[in-house]
Amino acid sequence: MDRAVPRGDGNAALARFRRLVTATIVATFVLILIGGIVRVSDSGLGCGPAGSGTQGWPLCEGGVVPAASAESVIEYSHRIAAGVVAVLIALVAWRAWRELRSYRWIVRTSIAAGVLVLGQAALGGLTVEEGLHEYLVAAHLGLAMLLVGLLLTLRRLASEPEPRPREATRGLRTLSLVATTLILATIVAGGLVAGTEGEGTPNEPVVGAHTACGQQFPTCVDRFMPFGEDRLIDIQLTHRLFMYLTAIAVLALVIVAVRGGARSRAFPALGGLLVAQILLGAANVWFGKHAGLILGHLALGTAVWATSVYAYTTLMAVPAPAGRRAPQPTTEAATA
Repeated sequence: MDRAVPRGDGNAALARFRRLVTATIVATFVLILIGGIVRVSDSGLGCGPAGSGTQGWPLCEGGVVPAASAESVIEYSHRIAAGVVAVLIALVAWRAWRELRSYRWIVRTSIAAGVLVLGQAALGGLTVEEGLHEYLVAAHLGLAMLLVGLLLTLRRLASEPEPRPREATRGLRTLSLVATTLILATIVAGGLVAGTEGEGTPNEPVVGAHTACGQQFPTCVDRFMPFGEDRLIDIQLTHRLFMYLTAIAVLALVIVAVRGGARSRAFPALGGLLVAQILLGAANVWFGKHAGLILGHLALGTAVWATSVYAYTTLMAVPAPAGRRAPQPTTEAATA
């Protein structure tokens, strides 16, 4: 049985595959934004209350098509977008298996993306069934980010085979991985903050971890990082703590990358995006809960994550297909 080397011109097959993966990345980003709209419009249970079983998911209010309520339409639009992403990823896996089977890492990563999107769908259904439990909300957001990261890695693997870039020292790769991991932790902690909406004392202005510190930043209840005061305050402070650690790691990463002569502009761009994201997060606290600020914070956070993953992938070696050697680095690169 033929192990399916690229049919026709290999470069053309890789180019077509990259375009498909790029479209899937864009669709996934749109899906995340729609998820943010679901959140700020309080439409997470628009298709049915907690415990409604299949009547609330995968059905919507017990039917295939939702009723005319705004909440159900918004929630259903999120499910349609998720379906589009699932179809695109299925197409990615099919194309990888059919045309690029000799590129083993491409096939494996495509299958992993398919498994991840199925897990994400199941988690979405469980989140609805459990009434938008805060930990499930955070996990759902985290898996969405992992999917974006996996697709970006897949796009890199679909580049022409090449050795690891000369500037990809072990220290730079390690620092890039640490920064990327901290960014993901910050986003998941932010999802936990979002999942607490509605918690607290209804008769008081503080409802949910989003406003647990009032309008104070970087302080909280007139102190800096006062852990132990309240559960919702602790959740908010956990998000801030990861943000501070991320800022330190990204600053170090940008300095090392620039001094080391990294050719990718993703590293300095990551620093600029993170500064903008921190300022936007502060505005979310200073000006209270505003749908536009919350949605912008999610969109920019996703961009920060995507940029960090992309920066890391530029330091990766792209493996050659089975039966073909990757180009060898030059003597100068090997010495470096």
